[in-house]
Amino acid sequence: MLETFYRVRRIWYLIISVIGVPVNSVAIAILCQGNCGLSTCTTRYLVAMATADILTIVFRVILWRLSYYYFPGTFLDITPVCSVISALGVAAMDCSVWFTVTFTFDRFVIICCQKWKAKYCTGKTATVILTATGVLFFFKNVPYSFIYQPMKVIGNIPWDCIRKPDLYADPGWRGYRWFSTVLTPLLPFVLILLLNALTVRHILVTSRVRKGLRCQSKAENRSDPEMESRRRSVILLLTISGSFIILWSVKVAEFLYNTIASLDQNNYNESEYIAEHSGYMLTLLSCCTNTFIYGVTQSKFREQFISAVKYPLTSLIQLVNNQNI
Repeated sequence: MLETFYRVRRIWYLIISVIGVPVNSVAIAILCQGNCGLSTCTTRYLVAMATADILTIVFRVILWRLSYYYFPGTFLDITPVCSVISALGVAAMDCSVWFTVTFTFDRFVIICCQKWKAKYCTGKTATVILTATGVLFFFKNVPYSFIYQPMKVIGNIPWDCIRKPDLYADPGWRGYRWFSTVLTPLLPFVLILLLNALTVRHILVTSRVRKGLRCQSKAENRSDPEMESRRRSVILLLTISGSFIILWSVKVAEFLYNTIASLDQNNYNESEYIAEHSGYMLTLLSCCTNTFIYGVTQSKFREQFISAVKYPLTSLIQLVNNQNI
């Protein structure tokens, strides 16, 4: 069973890299054009999320996993190099998660806090928040570059990265790991659920009030542009944050179970190992889903994406037709 899981995992990581990088790159290109009917603030959050997703795939899948599976023995396997790759991969994943949190909070302010909207929901504020978040998690994950030791030394060059055997017995590392796990993803879980609940509650209350007022004014058959805009915004919010919660739930449940059961991570049995890495694989899948969510929930983005996908084919057809003339 474990051998089958290894083969599935290798194929999974390959699919993630083949799909995730180009799809997110196209999403960034489309969003940066500003033709999707989204505000500057929203666009910057979505671009930041897609960028963090690409970096996560590059560092945690391509340079960390696929290089080990398909290109062993390269300079990427030198211990200082793979240690830095590991730390950057964790930092990119943290940014991907917390950019989702900042986007959720931005939606909450826009919909529920009209007094803050004009000052908070601006492109400048979004840039400051995203930059501060990125810098914070870069420095927070520096310790990850010091947890590995070489598996072998050839010609005074340390090769491969394995975790130090006494790592999980170190109180300092255990405290840091607890802090890291609470920060990502336990706290984001709580914040996203709370903000979404408050946002939906506000929408329902506001909707009932507006319907009552419109009925009193005998305009119940007219469309309500503001509520329609809020509806689209909530759909985008709930699908992105809901996808995050679903895909990270296995990882969270696995961590809580291991903590309650006081399992030794150096001595996992087969089922525990599969559970841990299945959760890890699903978290990486979350780096590929946002573009599809934009396509389903945003008609203008969908149109731009279809045009971008068709462009190489139409250009090729046009080139062939021109040569045949």
